[in-house]
Amino acid sequence: MTLKLVIGNKNYSSWSMRPWLALRGCDIAFEEIVIPLYTDDPADKARILSHSPAGKVPVLIDGAITVWDSLAIIEYLAERFPEAGLWPADAAARAQARSVSAEMHSGFQALRNECPMNLHRPLRPVELSADAKANIARVEEIWRDCRARYGAGGPFLFGRFGGADAMFAPVVTRLHTFAVPVAADTRAYMDTMMAMPAFAEWVKDGLAETWTIDRVEKV
Repeated sequence: MTLKLVIGNKNYSSWSMRPWLALRGCDIAFEEIVIPLYTDDPADKARILSHSPAGKVPVLIDGAITVWDSLAIIEYLAERFPEAGLWPADAAARAQARSVSAEMHSGFQALRNECPMNLHRPLRPVELSADAKANIARVEEIWRDCRARYGAGGPFLFGRFGGADAMFAPVVTRLHTFAVPVAADTRAYMDTMMAMPAFAEWVKDGLAETWTIDRVEKV
């Protein structure tokens, strides 16, 4: 039975991007169901609720099993498809990958608020708060540490593409779209991510969308 992934607008939905990229980046077959977010049409909310008890996307449907929340979906996929290597085989590397993914999942609020994901947005900087700058510095520190400790086997955070890369993928779009000055090694990792065929496919689809969310477009 084919997996189904229910997602929001590709232009805006950072949470949807994460499991979608994990699936596509690991060549796991799935059917996508796109439901636009924050519309005035009650049918859209009803469609999300028909798939998700939390009333939010993303949602993974695997037969009788429903999994919601980006990180929970990635954990489920890692168990369901161990050959995909979404978490590193080495215990220490796997612990760090899970830790930084959880940190991304629960933190970086200033960066999220001040640099919302919006692929349509013209590339230009904004004045960032001290908290947002601290968030960015921490992201760079995480990426640099993961690459230094565990990245010898390839260009991604833990060598090969995996769950941690998927969790940080929307940050790559934010730093790029808001023209945030970053270190050379940070830029190199961003370029690696943006060169992924799966990443490029998501961006292409997002740019083709015509739905808009006004509060995001104002940033």
